[in-house]
Amino acid sequence: MQSLIKKGGFTVDNNTNDQRRKHKLIEYANGKSLEEINGTVEVPKGKGFWKTLLAYSGPGALVAVGYMDPGNWSTSITGGQAFGYTLMTTILISSLIAMLLQYMAAKLGIVSEMDLAQAIRARTGKALGIVLWIMTELAIMATDIAEVIGAAIALNLLFHISLIPAVFITVLDVLVLLLLTKIGFRKIEAIVVCLILVILFVFVYEVALSDPNWGAAFAGLLPSSQAVATSPERLGITPLSGSLGIIGATVMPHNLYLHSAISQTRKIDHTNAEDIKQTIRFTAWDSNIQLSAAFLVNCLLLIMGVAVFKSGTVKDTSFFGLYEALSNTSMLSNPILISVAKSGLLSTLFAVALLASGQNSTITGTLTGQVIMEGFVHMKMPLWARRLVTRLISVVPVLLCVAFTAKDNAIQQHAALNMLMENSQVFLAFALPFSMLPLLLMTDSKDEMGEFRNTGWVKVCGWLSVISLTFLNLYNLPNTFESFGIWQKSTSDLLAWIAIVVILMLLAWTIYDMYKGNKRLVAEGIHHPWEHKDSQKPASQD
Repeated sequence: MQSLIKKGGFTVDNNTNDQRRKHKLIEYANGKSLEEINGTVEVPKGKGFWKTLLAYSGPGALVAVGYMDPGNWSTSITGGQAFGYTLMTTILISSLIAMLLQYMAAKLGIVSEMDLAQAIRARTGKALGIVLWIMTELAIMATDIAEVIGAAIALNLLFHISLIPAVFITVLDVLVLLLLTKIGFRKIEAIVVCLILVILFVFVYEVALSDPNWGAAFAGLLPSSQAVATSPERLGITPLSGSLGIIGATVMPHNLYLHSAISQTRKIDHTNAEDIKQTIRFTAWDSNIQLSAAFLVNCLLLIMGVAVFKSGTVKDTSFFGLYEALSNTSMLSNPILISVAKSGLLSTLFAVALLASGQNSTITGTLTGQVIMEGFVHMKMPLWARRLVTRLISVVPVLLCVAFTAKDNAIQQHAALNMLMENSQVFLAFALPFSMLPLLLMTDSKDEMGEFRNTGWVKVCGWLSVISLTFLNLYNLPNTFESFGIWQKSTSDLLAWIAIVVILMLLAWTIYDMYKGNKRLVAEGIHHPWEHKDSQKPASQD
């Protein structure tokens, strides 16, 4: 017999052990978000700050992975090569926006007991739910393309495996995922943290050897109009397009869905406002600490572009080109780097960090895919099957790119792969507003969040962030379409404007559906479990 409950007016199936569905590859899912790990991690009560923070630490690391994946690498290094420390401020601002959005996503999951996909679907119709699901799936696959390219190139550089076999080997990471699903979520979090530390160590070591101008680097963090200037153009980019590239590679929609789900892995009493207050507080600490590490990695990448290499020497900013530059003594900036580079250590460490980045993203991308599939269309697959399908689809464009450029020289092939990776990010521009805007609307709502809704300053910062990021993503679409190199400029611009109109129409549809859905839920009565305890009136958590 089904056990049905209501969360925020959303009827869900709370029977997580339905044996009748056990042997099906694709199952019906309308229960808790990521139910296998939901509420499985015990947290202490009445303990000290550091012990409590340790218990809540982990989800932030899985989120931070998306902010230092292979898609971020070339944009930051190229920005440093072209404009010195000017774009450091762009990394800082985009990181602060990311912290704000991730905080709201985690808070939504903790308070409503629904992930972002479930919460949106509860307020929208079936047709829009399917549209948003497809759009978000495309964004995840676009991100996966960057991971395929990064991992395949890392295998090629480290073990001299040809690119096509290396691409197929990346599919085998499903076996790694199968192993991880058997060891428990807490251990998965620990593995992700270890891989992040590997990446951080590599870049700290290489930047430390380069002895950068730290005064100029810190000065670059200050906001400057030079970061959004339309001239000069160097290495094929202007400061504005460089900033847009960094922003596009930093704030990605799938991280918001992921955080709203994995923030629910801690076991708490949802009838106790103090438990919710503590969970929000320490989840925010965890998220901000881990995103600060991601911010540091991206800063180190940009500093690498400035200080590790001689200015303007890196013409090939693909992973192949950067690997070669780290072993080419004529491109390096000082005698210490040159002496270490002769041993091959700099380039090897770079490839190891690239491989670690790709493996980290394997875990988070699969979990996110499950979240949006369950939330939007109420379907569920085993994580290994979900990963296999996504990866097999993602390898197709990479294989086609390698095949079509097989007769070209190495530099042309590397450039083609780099362009594929950068252009695949176009779907992020499509999908991002459809996660940010509903997230802000719901966390601003007293009906949805009760006493835990956003305070005034969070609302203001949230709306500024959402409007700015949406504008910048849409503003950059014509340039993105032109960079495909498939059509003439006039055709590219026309297609870009058609895409912009479609996005704005879909956004209007989403806002209208959410408005109607929220009125319906309010009429039905949204129940906040903690509000029946009159003695507990927590202050807002912002």
